[in-house]
Amino acid sequence: MMRYGYARVSSRTQDYSAQVDALKAADCERIFSEKRSGKTATDRPEFKKLMRTLVPGDIIVVCKLDRLARSSRDLHNILHEVQEQACGFVSLGDAGATPPPRLAG
Repeated sequence: MMRYGYARVSSRTQDYSAQVDALKAADCERIFSEKRSGKTATDRPEFKKLMRTLVPGDIIVVCKLDRLARSSRDLHNILHEVQEQACGFVSLGDAGATPPPRLAG
């Protein structure tokens, strides 16, 4: 089981170092980061790499939900995909977490 961090800012002039520091403090073993608009998840190459890297039991960690998704519909779709991969999700700045589903075995 790995903890992957995802940091994102919307423009090249913004700095995501505070997000990266928080993700390191949350014991993320690898952090994917990018300076791109969050209009859609498909327009974010580092996010795509993160999703391809996941194996069952892994956990995605973000500092805030708005770093991952731009709308509740977008968030719903992303979390559905994470759950389909039997992975979990944690947002450090928002209450609650989605643990990975138990694997039958």
